[in-house]
Amino acid sequence: MYSMKETCEKVGMTYETLKYYCNEGLIPNVKRDKNNYRIFDDNNVAWIKSLSCLKKCNMSIEEMKQYLDLCLKGESTIPERQIIIAEKKKQLLEDMSNLQESLEFLNWKENFYSDVLSGKTKYFSNLINVNEK
Repeated sequence: MYSMKETCEKVGMTYETLKYYCNEGLIPNVKRDKNNYRIFDDNNVAWIKSLSCLKKCNMSIEEMKQYLDLCLKGESTIPERQIIIAEKKKQLLEDMSNLQESLEFLNWKENFYSDVLSGKTKYFSNLINVNEK
């Protein structure tokens, strides 16, 4: 069994976030010690790691709650959960594509500036006429 602090260290989450997740009901079956402090077992830790991943997939708290409700209903909800995961995966792939395009532009711009500063390329701008003197 792990304390809140130990659990935070294991899952890479702040104390405040873990407490918030607990208060939102996102971590079921959390036990309490004799002093009424939350304690977590390995199953809780594995679930919290899953929640962290879902959050990184841009899943909202409400979406996580819906997903949790389906998980708690058992195997019969796997098809619904599979749809949710597939939709998140599709969105992440789109996000990755957009990020890749952005990186390519930044790389081009970085190289352009280096080439201008080194004299390899003549400076031009889409915003101002650089040929006017």
